[in-house]
Amino acid sequence: MVLTPFDTAPQHGPRPLPLFLGLLRSETAASPERRAAALAGLAAYQAARRPRPRRPMPVIARAGRTALRDYGGSGPPVVFVPSLINPPLILDMPYRRSLLRWLSRQGMRPLLVDWGTPSPEDRAQDMTRHVEEMLIPLLRSIGEPAALAGYCLGGTMAMAAAAAIPVRGLALIAAPWRFSGFGAEAIARIESLWEGAHETCDQLGLVPMEVLQAGFWQLDPARTIAKYERFGRLDQASAAAKSFVAMEDWANAGAPLTFAAGRQIFDDLFTADLPGRARWQVAGAFANPAALPCPAVEVVSLTDRIVPHGSAAGFADRRELRLGHVGMMVGSSAKDALWRPLADWLAGLR
Repeated sequence: MVLTPFDTAPQHGPRPLPLFLGLLRSETAASPERRAAALAGLAAYQAARRPRPRRPMPVIARAGRTALRDYGGSGPPVVFVPSLINPPLILDMPYRRSLLRWLSRQGMRPLLVDWGTPSPEDRAQDMTRHVEEMLIPLLRSIGEPAALAGYCLGGTMAMAAAAAIPVRGLALIAAPWRFSGFGAEAIARIESLWEGAHETCDQLGLVPMEVLQAGFWQLDPARTIAKYERFGRLDQASAAAKSFVAMEDWANAGAPLTFAAGRQIFDDLFTADLPGRARWQVAGAFANPAALPCPAVEVVSLTDRIVPHGSAAGFADRRELRLGHVGMMVGSSAKDALWRPLADWLAGLR
Protein backbone atom coordinates (compact mmCIF):
# COMPACT_ATOMS: atom_id res chain seq x y z
CA MET A 1 0.00 0.00 0.00
CA VAL A 2 1.35 3.44 -0.95
CA LEU A 3 0.66 6.02 1.75
CA THR A 4 0.39 9.76 1.24
CA PRO A 5 3.07 11.87 3.02
CA PHE A 6 1.80 13.64 6.10
CA ASP A 7 1.99 17.15 4.65
CA THR A 8 0.07 16.55 1.43
CA ALA A 9 -3.52 15.81 0.51
CA PRO A 10 -4.52 13.47 -2.31
CA GLN A 11 -6.97 16.09 -3.55
CA HIS A 12 -7.61 19.79 -3.06
CA GLY A 13 -10.93 19.33 -1.39
CA PRO A 14 -12.68 17.89 1.65
CA ARG A 15 -12.08 14.20 2.35
CA PRO A 16 -14.15 12.19 1.58
CA LEU A 17 -15.57 14.46 -1.08
CA PRO A 18 -18.80 12.46 -1.75
CA LEU A 19 -19.72 12.62 1.93
CA PHE A 20 -19.01 16.36 1.99
CA LEU A 21 -21.26 16.89 -1.04
CA GLY A 22 -24.02 14.90 0.68
CA LEU A 23 -23.63 17.10 3.75
CA LEU A 24 -23.77 20.19 1.54
CA ARG A 25 -27.01 19.04 -0.07
CA SER A 26 -28.54 18.38 3.35
CA GLU A 27 -27.47 21.70 4.88
CA THR A 28 -28.62 23.78 1.90
CA ALA A 29 -31.81 21.86 1.05
CA ALA A 30 -33.98 24.91 1.69
CA SER A 31 -31.73 27.40 -0.10
CA PRO A 32 -30.56 26.90 -3.70
CA GLU A 33 -28.70 30.20 -3.38
CA ARG A 34 -26.62 28.93 -0.45
CA ARG A 35 -25.93 25.68 -2.29
CA ALA A 36 -24.67 27.55 -5.35
CA ALA A 37 -22.52 29.81 -3.16
CA ALA A 38 -20.97 26.85 -1.32
CA LEU A 39 -20.24 25.01 -4.56
CA ALA A 40 -18.67 28.15 -6.01
CA GLY A 41 -16.51 28.46 -2.90
CA LEU A 42 -15.47 24.81 -3.18
CA ALA A 43 -14.51 25.26 -6.83
CA ALA A 44 -12.51 28.38 -5.98
CA TYR A 45 -10.69 26.52 -3.22
CA GLN A 46 -9.84 23.60 -5.49
CA ALA A 47 -8.50 25.95 -8.18
CA ALA A 48 -6.52 28.24 -5.85
CA ARG A 49 -2.76 28.58 -6.33
CA ARG A 50 -0.61 27.04 -3.61
CA PRO A 51 2.82 28.26 -2.48
CA ARG A 52 5.78 25.97 -2.91
CA PRO A 53 6.06 23.69 0.16
CA ARG A 54 8.72 24.74 2.63
CA ARG A 55 11.65 22.46 3.29
CA PRO A 56 11.16 20.50 6.54
CA MET A 57 13.32 21.61 9.45
CA PRO A 58 16.34 19.46 10.43
CA VAL A 59 15.82 16.22 12.33
CA ILE A 60 17.87 15.94 15.53
CA ALA A 61 16.49 12.64 16.85
CA ARG A 62 14.35 9.73 15.75
CA ALA A 63 12.32 7.07 17.52
CA GLY A 64 10.94 4.61 15.01
CA ARG A 65 9.10 6.54 12.29
CA THR A 66 8.81 9.62 14.55
CA ALA A 67 11.25 12.51 14.30
CA LEU A 68 12.13 15.56 16.40
CA ARG A 69 12.59 18.67 14.23
CA ASP A 70 14.67 21.65 15.35
CA TYR A 71 13.36 25.17 14.69
CA GLY A 72 16.49 26.91 15.90
CA GLY A 73 16.88 29.47 18.62
CA SER A 74 19.44 29.55 21.40
CA GLY A 75 17.21 29.22 24.46
CA PRO A 76 16.03 26.27 26.51
CA PRO A 77 14.29 23.47 24.58
CA VAL A 78 10.51 23.41 24.31
CA VAL A 79 9.07 20.28 22.71
CA PHE A 80 5.75 20.76 20.90
CA VAL A 81 3.54 17.71 20.58
CA PRO A 82 0.88 17.95 17.82
CA SER A 83 -2.13 15.71 17.52
CA LEU A 84 -1.90 12.40 15.69
CA ILE A 85 -4.82 13.75 13.63
CA ASN A 86 -3.93 16.22 10.83
CA PRO A 87 -0.32 17.18 10.02
CA PRO A 88 1.90 18.81 12.66
CA LEU A 89 2.35 21.89 10.50
CA ILE A 90 -0.55 23.70 12.20
CA LEU A 91 2.29 24.88 14.46
CA ASP A 92 4.31 26.12 11.47
CA MET A 93 1.87 27.66 9.02
CA PRO A 94 2.92 30.08 6.25
CA TYR A 95 2.02 33.77 5.94
CA ARG A 96 3.61 34.70 9.29
CA ARG A 97 1.36 32.26 11.16
CA SER A 98 4.15 30.02 12.50
CA LEU A 99 4.18 29.81 16.29
CA LEU A 100 7.40 27.79 16.22
CA ARG A 101 9.39 30.21 14.05
CA TRP A 102 8.15 33.12 16.15
CA LEU A 103 9.18 31.44 19.41
CA SER A 104 12.65 30.74 18.02
CA ARG A 105 13.10 34.54 17.86
CA GLN A 106 11.92 35.01 21.45
CA GLY A 107 14.87 33.37 23.21
CA MET A 108 13.61 29.78 23.03
CA ARG A 109 14.46 26.64 21.12
CA PRO A 110 11.23 25.05 19.84
CA LEU A 111 11.38 21.40 18.79
CA LEU A 112 8.53 19.73 16.93
CA VAL A 113 7.44 16.10 17.15
CA ASP A 114 6.72 14.81 13.64
CA TRP A 115 4.78 11.56 14.05
CA GLY A 116 5.50 10.38 10.50
CA THR A 117 3.26 8.12 8.45
CA PRO A 118 2.29 4.70 9.81
CA SER A 119 1.91 1.59 7.70
CA PRO A 120 -0.40 -1.39 8.24
CA GLU A 121 2.53 -3.16 9.93
CA ASP A 122 2.24 -0.57 12.73
CA ARG A 123 -1.36 -1.54 13.48
CA ALA A 124 -0.64 -2.56 17.10
CA GLN A 125 0.86 0.81 18.13
CA ASP A 126 -1.82 2.41 20.27
CA MET A 127 -1.58 5.85 21.88
CA THR A 128 0.13 4.40 24.93
CA ARG A 129 2.88 2.94 22.77
CA HIS A 130 3.20 6.22 20.87
CA VAL A 131 4.03 7.89 24.19
CA GLU A 132 6.22 5.10 25.56
CA GLU A 133 8.10 4.13 22.40
CA MET A 134 8.27 7.44 20.50
CA LEU A 135 7.55 10.55 22.56
CA ILE A 136 9.43 9.63 25.75
CA PRO A 137 12.57 8.43 23.87
CA LEU A 138 12.61 11.68 21.88
CA LEU A 139 12.36 13.70 25.10
CA ARG A 140 15.19 11.73 26.67
CA SER A 141 17.37 12.22 23.58
CA ILE A 142 17.61 15.96 24.32
CA GLY A 143 19.90 15.31 27.28
CA GLU A 144 18.12 17.64 29.69
CA PRO A 145 14.54 18.08 30.91
CA ALA A 146 12.62 20.11 28.33
CA ALA A 147 9.44 22.08 28.63
CA LEU A 148 6.55 20.30 26.96
CA ALA A 149 3.64 21.88 25.06
CA GLY A 150 0.84 19.83 23.55
CA TYR A 151 -1.91 20.92 21.17
CA CYS A 152 -5.25 19.10 20.91
CA LEU A 153 -4.78 15.34 21.25
CA GLY A 154 -1.04 16.00 21.37
CA GLY A 155 -1.69 17.65 24.72
CA THR A 156 -3.36 14.48 25.97
CA MET A 157 -0.21 12.57 25.06
CA ALA A 158 2.10 15.26 26.45
CA MET A 159 0.25 15.06 29.77
CA ALA A 160 0.88 11.31 29.93
CA ALA A 161 4.59 11.82 29.16
CA ALA A 162 4.94 14.56 31.79
CA ALA A 163 3.48 12.22 34.39
CA ALA A 164 6.09 9.57 33.52
CA ILE A 165 9.42 11.43 33.15
CA PRO A 166 10.89 14.74 34.40
CA VAL A 167 10.02 17.83 32.35
CA ARG A 168 10.54 21.52 33.21
CA GLY A 169 6.90 22.34 32.71
CA LEU A 170 3.77 21.37 30.77
CA ALA A 171 1.50 23.60 28.68
CA LEU A 172 -1.72 22.18 27.28
CA ILE A 173 -3.43 24.02 24.43
CA ALA A 174 -7.02 23.04 23.56
CA ALA A 175 -6.22 19.56 24.87
CA PRO A 176 -8.92 17.10 25.96
CA TRP A 177 -8.38 15.07 29.12
CA ARG A 178 -11.78 14.48 30.73
CA PHE A 179 -13.52 13.03 27.69
CA SER A 180 -16.88 12.85 29.42
CA GLY A 181 -16.82 16.63 29.02
CA PHE A 182 -17.67 16.21 25.33
CA GLY A 183 -21.23 15.43 26.40
CA ALA A 184 -23.48 12.45 25.83
CA GLU A 185 -24.77 13.56 22.42
CA ALA A 186 -21.32 14.09 20.89
CA ILE A 187 -19.98 10.86 22.36
CA ALA A 188 -22.97 8.93 20.97
CA ARG A 189 -22.23 10.31 17.47
CA ILE A 190 -18.57 9.39 17.82
CA GLU A 191 -19.43 5.87 18.99
CA SER A 192 -21.79 5.43 16.04
CA LEU A 193 -19.05 6.56 13.64
CA TRP A 194 -16.60 4.04 15.07
CA GLU A 195 -19.15 1.24 15.02
CA GLY A 196 -19.60 1.75 11.30
CA ALA A 197 -15.88 2.09 10.53
CA HIS A 198 -14.36 -0.41 12.96
CA GLU A 199 -14.46 -3.52 10.78
CA THR A 200 -12.97 -1.85 7.70
CA CYS A 201 -10.25 -0.16 9.75
CA ASP A 202 -9.40 -3.49 11.37
CA GLN A 203 -8.94 -5.03 7.93
CA LEU A 204 -6.77 -2.13 6.77
CA GLY A 205 -4.71 -1.97 9.95
CA LEU A 206 -5.20 1.80 9.75
CA VAL A 207 -7.85 4.43 10.41
CA PRO A 208 -7.93 6.61 7.27
CA MET A 209 -8.13 10.36 7.59
CA GLU A 210 -11.51 10.24 5.85
CA VAL A 211 -13.05 8.48 8.86
CA LEU A 212 -11.75 11.12 11.25
CA GLN A 213 -12.75 14.02 8.99
CA ALA A 214 -16.31 12.75 8.83
CA GLY A 215 -16.39 12.80 12.62
CA PHE A 216 -15.21 16.42 12.73
CA TRP A 217 -17.92 17.48 10.27
CA GLN A 218 -20.59 15.99 12.51
CA LEU A 219 -19.54 18.28 15.35
CA ASP A 220 -20.63 21.38 13.41
CA PRO A 221 -22.08 20.60 9.95
CA ALA A 222 -23.50 24.08 9.42
CA ARG A 223 -20.09 25.73 9.87
CA THR A 224 -18.47 23.12 7.60
CA ILE A 225 -20.60 24.38 4.71
CA ALA A 226 -20.81 28.06 5.62
CA LYS A 227 -17.04 28.56 5.50
CA TYR A 228 -17.02 27.63 1.79
CA GLU A 229 -19.86 30.06 1.15
CA ARG A 230 -17.80 32.83 2.76
CA PHE A 231 -14.64 31.86 0.92
CA GLY A 232 -16.37 32.11 -2.46
CA ARG A 233 -17.14 35.78 -1.75
CA LEU A 234 -13.53 36.69 -0.90
CA ASP A 235 -11.05 38.40 -3.19
CA GLN A 236 -9.04 35.31 -4.16
CA ALA A 237 -5.80 37.34 -4.11
CA SER A 238 -6.39 38.61 -0.57
CA ALA A 239 -4.49 37.56 2.54
CA ALA A 240 -7.70 36.17 3.97
CA ALA A 241 -8.21 33.90 0.96
CA LYS A 242 -4.61 32.68 1.03
CA SER A 243 -4.89 31.89 4.74
CA PHE A 244 -8.13 29.99 4.16
CA VAL A 245 -6.51 27.83 1.49
CA ALA A 246 -3.52 27.09 3.72
CA MET A 247 -5.77 26.15 6.64
CA GLU A 248 -8.09 23.97 4.55
CA ASP A 249 -5.15 22.19 2.96
CA TRP A 250 -3.91 21.40 6.47
CA ALA A 251 -7.36 20.27 7.61
CA ASN A 252 -7.84 18.05 4.56
CA ALA A 253 -4.41 16.45 4.81
CA GLY A 254 -3.03 14.02 7.32
CA ALA A 255 -1.69 10.52 7.70
CA PRO A 256 -3.93 7.70 8.85
CA LEU A 257 -3.89 6.51 12.44
CA THR A 258 -2.76 3.04 13.34
CA PHE A 259 -5.72 0.79 14.02
CA ALA A 260 -4.77 0.42 17.70
CA ALA A 261 -4.49 4.19 18.18
CA GLY A 262 -7.90 4.70 16.60
CA ARG A 263 -9.43 1.95 18.71
CA GLN A 264 -7.94 3.45 21.87
CA ILE A 265 -9.16 6.95 21.04
CA PHE A 266 -12.71 5.77 20.40
CA ASP A 267 -13.01 3.04 23.04
CA ASP A 268 -10.67 3.98 25.91
CA LEU A 269 -10.83 7.76 25.68
CA PHE A 270 -14.27 8.75 24.42
CA THR A 271 -16.30 5.78 25.66
CA ALA A 272 -14.45 4.75 28.85
CA ASP A 273 -12.79 8.12 29.64
CA LEU A 274 -9.73 6.44 31.12
CA PRO A 275 -7.74 9.70 31.31
CA GLY A 276 -10.54 11.60 33.06
CA ARG A 277 -10.88 8.80 35.63
CA ALA A 278 -7.08 8.65 36.16
CA ARG A 279 -7.08 5.09 34.78
CA TRP A 280 -4.82 5.57 31.76
CA GLN A 281 -1.56 3.82 32.55
CA VAL A 282 1.54 4.94 30.65
CA ALA A 283 5.12 3.88 31.38
CA GLY A 284 4.00 2.08 34.52
CA ALA A 285 2.11 5.00 36.08
CA PHE A 286 -1.44 6.29 35.97
CA ALA A 287 -1.43 9.79 34.46
CA ASN A 288 -3.19 12.18 36.84
CA PRO A 289 -3.24 15.98 36.42
CA ALA A 290 -3.67 16.43 40.17
CA ALA A 291 -0.38 14.62 40.85
CA LEU A 292 1.75 16.24 38.13
CA PRO A 293 5.22 17.00 39.56
CA CYS A 294 5.97 20.06 37.40
CA PRO A 295 4.54 23.54 36.73
CA ALA A 296 1.53 23.28 34.43
CA VAL A 297 -0.81 25.60 32.56
CA GLU A 298 -3.74 24.95 30.25
CA VAL A 299 -5.15 27.22 27.57
CA VAL A 300 -8.86 26.61 27.06
CA SER A 301 -11.25 28.20 24.58
CA LEU A 302 -14.80 28.81 25.72
CA THR A 303 -15.92 28.80 22.07
CA ASP A 304 -14.02 25.71 20.87
CA ARG A 305 -16.37 23.50 18.82
CA ILE A 306 -13.83 20.68 18.44
CA VAL A 307 -12.55 20.27 22.03
CA PRO A 308 -15.12 21.65 24.49
CA HIS A 309 -13.76 23.50 27.51
CA GLY A 310 -15.49 21.00 29.80
CA SER A 311 -13.01 18.33 28.69
CA ALA A 312 -9.93 20.20 29.97
CA ALA A 313 -7.61 18.69 32.58
CA GLY A 314 -8.57 21.12 35.33
CA PHE A 315 -5.20 22.73 36.17
CA ALA A 316 -5.21 25.51 38.74
CA ASP A 317 -3.50 27.77 36.17
CA ARG A 318 -6.18 27.96 33.47
CA ARG A 319 -6.15 30.63 30.75
CA GLU A 320 -9.46 31.12 28.93
CA LEU A 321 -9.89 32.44 25.38
CA ARG A 322 -12.78 33.06 23.04
CA LEU A 323 -11.16 31.85 19.84
CA GLY A 324 -11.85 28.73 17.81
CA HIS A 325 -9.86 25.52 18.04
CA VAL A 326 -7.72 26.48 15.05
CA GLY A 327 -8.09 30.25 15.34
CA MET A 328 -6.38 30.28 18.72
CA MET A 329 -3.27 28.85 17.06
CA VAL A 330 -3.11 30.70 13.74
CA GLY A 331 -5.87 33.34 13.63
CA SER A 332 -5.34 37.09 13.43
CA SER A 333 -5.60 37.37 17.24
CA ALA A 334 -3.44 34.33 18.00
CA LYS A 335 -0.21 36.20 18.65
CA ASP A 336 -1.68 38.41 21.36
CA ALA A 337 -4.14 35.88 22.78
CA LEU A 338 -1.93 32.77 22.84
CA TRP A 339 1.61 33.16 21.52
CA ARG A 340 2.79 35.98 23.80
CA PRO A 341 1.22 34.62 27.01
CA LEU A 342 2.64 31.18 26.23
CA ALA A 343 6.10 32.63 25.62
CA ASP A 344 5.92 34.55 28.90
CA TRP A 345 4.89 31.40 30.80
CA LEU A 346 7.68 29.35 29.23
CA ALA A 347 10.23 32.08 30.01
CA GLY A 348 9.18 31.92 33.65
CA LEU A 349 10.28 28.28 33.87
CA ARG A 350 13.98 29.16 33.69
